[in-house]
Amino acid sequence: MNFKSILMAGAATAMMAGAVAADPVTLRIQTHYATEHPTGKMLATWIDDIQTMSGGDITIEMFYSSSVVATVETFDAAINGIIDCDATGGAYQTGKNPAFQFVGDIMGGYDTPWQQYSWLYYGGGYDAAQELYNAQNMQLIGWAIYGQESFASSRPIAGPDDLKGWKFRSPPGMETEIFEKLGASPIVMDFTEIFTALETGIIDGADASGLANNVGLGLYDIVKHANYPGFHSMPSDHLACNKDVWDGLTEQQRRIVETAWQKLSFQIAMANEKANTEAAAALQEQGVTLYAWSDEDRKEFRVAAQAAWDDWATRSPEAGALVESHKTYLRQLGLIK
Repeated sequence: MNFKSILMAGAATAMMAGAVAADPVTLRIQTHYATEHPTGKMLATWIDDIQTMSGGDITIEMFYSSSVVATVETFDAAINGIIDCDATGGAYQTGKNPAFQFVGDIMGGYDTPWQQYSWLYYGGGYDAAQELYNAQNMQLIGWAIYGQESFASSRPIAGPDDLKGWKFRSPPGMETEIFEKLGASPIVMDFTEIFTALETGIIDGADASGLANNVGLGLYDIVKHANYPGFHSMPSDHLACNKDVWDGLTEQQRRIVETAWQKLSFQIAMANEKANTEAAAALQEQGVTLYAWSDEDRKEFRVAAQAAWDDWATRSPEAGALVESHKTYLRQLGLIK
């Protein structure tokens, strides 16, 4: 080996040594999902992906079922260094800034997870959302979207006219405003109260989750009407980390976490699409009636949703910016005018 080859070999060795010189890190993350939940199981695969791709350089200590602090307090726990990252969802933080509604559950915007992901990665959404997170000293890493949610109902919900006078369990926030405009009677109640309320007729229906998850919850053992595919709600879970912690990682470590999260998020969307399709077929065989809203019916809901967006857009500059970003991209997709 000549002198030049020796120098090149030495330089290559030095570069390789530099690539692995980062100190091992442990990221403490809380999720609201339980270990046995389908998403909880997929998070375990994500953890394994990270630890394998990093050669053990990154360890994830995951706290399932909101075991450190309450779900709504996870974001603050990450800000204050109790944990490093929040794997719940932005919609829990509308009390901090109404703009978090538009990174948590846009309501009536996109038809599929892939359209919503494309806003984040190709529609300027990532940069727009990052400003909101960075203002809290947090870094948005990515989303996980499991798809459109479906209602469970004791009476037909074939279109907007059926919403008039329809009493249903609703989560708090923008959803109640949209459905009130359409003549429904949303009742905010805890998730655990749904079953008794349906059985006793206190409510006619419930907004709980996606079709397959509703099956798992046993809702269609009680009521026999549902809409599928959904149209009104498509929540985004997020991974968001304390910005000081995130900036302290090496570029290689950040890329590994980001890439593994994208794999996880897309797998969640695909797995839920499969589960919902199977659930729809099984429910129809069991006598549950499914209603697919027409394009015109969906348009009517989207118009009502936009009125609520515009109202929320006035509640903070950040909310206004995110609403405008979504509208611009939805126009590009031809979903609104």
